[in-house]
Amino acid sequence: MLARPEYRKALVFCGLIGIPVALIAFWFLVALNRLERLIWTDWPRHLGHEHAPWWWALPLLTVAGLIVGLVAARLQGRGGHVPAGGLHAGGITRKALPGVLIAALVALPLGAVLGPEAPLIAMGTGLALLFARLARAPETEASTALLGAAGAAAAVSALFGNPIVGAVLLMEVAGVGGPQLFAVMLPALLASGVGDLVFTGFVRWTGLATGSLDIGLPKPPPLDWADVLWVPVLAPAVALFIHWLFVGGRFAARFVATGTVRGTTLCALGAALCITLYAVSTGRSPAEAALSGESALSHLAQDPHAWPVGALIAVLAFKGLAYALCLGSLRGGPVFPSLFLGGAAGVLLAPLPGLGLVPAMAVGMAAAVTAALRLPVSSVVLVVLLLGNVDTVALVVLASVVSFVLAQRLPEGPHIPAISETSADRAAGPQAPRR
Repeated sequence: MLARPEYRKALVFCGLIGIPVALIAFWFLVALNRLERLIWTDWPRHLGHEHAPWWWALPLLTVAGLIVGLVAARLQGRGGHVPAGGLHAGGITRKALPGVLIAALVALPLGAVLGPEAPLIAMGTGLALLFARLARAPETEASTALLGAAGAAAAVSALFGNPIVGAVLLMEVAGVGGPQLFAVMLPALLASGVGDLVFTGFVRWTGLATGSLDIGLPKPPPLDWADVLWVPVLAPAVALFIHWLFVGGRFAARFVATGTVRGTTLCALGAALCITLYAVSTGRSPAEAALSGESALSHLAQDPHAWPVGALIAVLAFKGLAYALCLGSLRGGPVFPSLFLGGAAGVLLAPLPGLGLVPAMAVGMAAAVTAALRLPVSSVVLVVLLLGNVDTVALVVLASVVSFVLAQRLPEGPHIPAISETSADRAAGPQAPRR
């Protein structure tokens, strides 16, 4: 294939497209971060509050639900994919870009319990196709798929700060290799995790050395068998929790489909009520139960003792319910809220006999994000990258495999109905079929 001139040209063009897509993705993320800080930190302080008051989410998410509902009902592309359906790499055209950008820039800073990864994938795909049209590149089915995947990978890599995560995630999302990909990859992933555990155990047992890639960075306490034995207990529990939140999200999506603007607004208001109940019951900031949880996860990992048991239980309950409602109504990605909920579950369960904080968070995060995405390899790579701790890789792999197998065996809930065709879609004519 590399010998074909058209493929080499496409390879160069994909590399060039990655430059403007990554730059736009960077400024998109900067805008989201600044808006979130302005709305949830600066404005409450200007009003004399130490943090956002308990009622803060009610007007914000009501406005978000109304605007996203109008975007879904009126603009082409419906603002992007419904998050309860997972991540998608196809089905977005360049004409859908305005709706995707508006829905994300409104919903995410105003408190939607979703992350920016799905809008970034949609934005990267649409921008790549837009630049290809401006450059008058040939538009075939193969070239469109290739350029769309390249643009999406460039955009999502800007979020995770790692090209490997972007490439692996898009490979799994796009379904390259079909069902055989998981049939081959899952046993290999499981065997590698078990092999790592056995190898590590023999090294510690015998005291013999086989050579190492260790460059001397400080390490946390080594894993022991208690950490491993807790995996088949914790991973299914966290996976079940996240799975049923997605089932709830699918019911919310079906409710929204009966009346897009009304349903989206009511679901957003319901999420705001959950966030408000968290703030009232704990006396803490509602921002902890709102938003994606990306920054809250960092605070949780750095200072877990600042979260009493009651606050952890409350955030799992109320943020979980708000997450389910947002999955079915607003626009965004499912990754970071699931990571936060898995991390919070890990912190809550870390005092169990023989279990430590780092292993518990590793298992919780891996099980949660795998149950949310159904992408085991991407989940492992992402959690290992976030933890920055190679000693927990085996636990992450085992938790991810257990979570994936369990989630695949459980009922998915109602099918997410397609949102009724908008006037913009009818005017644009038929679209390319979804991948």
